[in-house]
Amino acid sequence: MAKFDSTLDHCFSALGDPTRRMVLQRLARGEASVSELAEPHDMALPSFMGHLKKLEDAGLVTSRKLGRTRICKLTPGAFTPAKDWLSEQSAVWEGRLDRLDDYVTNLTKERTNET
Repeated sequence: MAKFDSTLDHCFSALGDPTRRMVLQRLARGEASVSELAEPHDMALPSFMGHLKKLEDAGLVTSRKLGRTRICKLTPGAFTPAKDWLSEQSAVWEGRLDRLDDYVTNLTKERTNET
């Protein structure tokens, strides 16, 4: 069995939660403070910080302190490994579906010629 880069596991695990996906969508528009990111979510701040930690551990988000405020932003290129993997899988499945289409087309022609 092939070994996969564990960063993909962390990335897809982080993307598996709707709260974290909403945070990423917000950060796609630009940097934001933790309190701004937490505001639309109905949860305690420690719970929300757990979501941010998961995003940081996956390498999708970075944060820095600015005075007493923590500012978060997307990590440039963080989605590249996942995007590359998905592109590879897409190519594999497109090839398989093309071969299946060819097989069905040839099978249909053979059956048409037999009658």
